[in-house]
Amino acid sequence: MSVNATTNFKSYIDKSVDFGAYTAAFETVVEQNTNLPEAEQIPYFQYYPLNLQRSHRVYKQYKLTDELLAAIEALANPIHWLVITEHWCGDSAQSLPVIARIAEASAGKIKLHIVYRDENTELIDQFLTNGGRSIPVLLQLNNDYELLTKWGPRPVAAQELLYKLKEDNVAHDDYITIIHKWYADDKAASISKELVELIKAVK
Repeated sequence: MSVNATTNFKSYIDKSVDFGAYTAAFETVVEQNTNLPEAEQIPYFQYYPLNLQRSHRVYKQYKLTDELLAAIEALANPIHWLVITEHWCGDSAQSLPVIARIAEASAGKIKLHIVYRDENTELIDQFLTNGGRSIPVLLQLNNDYELLTKWGPRPVAAQELLYKLKEDNVAHDDYITIIHKWYADDKAASISKELVELIKAVK
């Protein structure tokens, strides 16, 4: 990370949306634009409908692990999760619903805030992945809005798989299919374990 020491994370929280508002906006865009010529004006709209389905499915099916519940219970002070993402992002459709479920189960100990990457490039540019604006990125802040650590843009095993597929020159549409199969097979086990460690890192 190359974080600007003067970054005011509270200012991003002030203009963030919660998961309910994020999902409602997601649904509205899909409902109003599917099968319409205007959809061509929305960047990456071809990914929106399937990502919305994925998001709904993950949110409905995900159950917190005992390890996550214990880590949340052990939190002495509230924390903030500031997530940088976009509706078109396939990795976000797999991960953000899990993050939201965890925040909801925390009874206010974890406060989730969502901001859009393309409206906040100066923020995401401090958290690049191999020089790219990969998302989602979760920034873990203390109750004074100081950065503690980050997670993202995908579980470690998925990231390593993506690197391997790109090294092997696998076509873009093909590696997307392979990555989403990985998510389906993993059933959120990897992100659950990684977010346990993220929460435990809070001092």
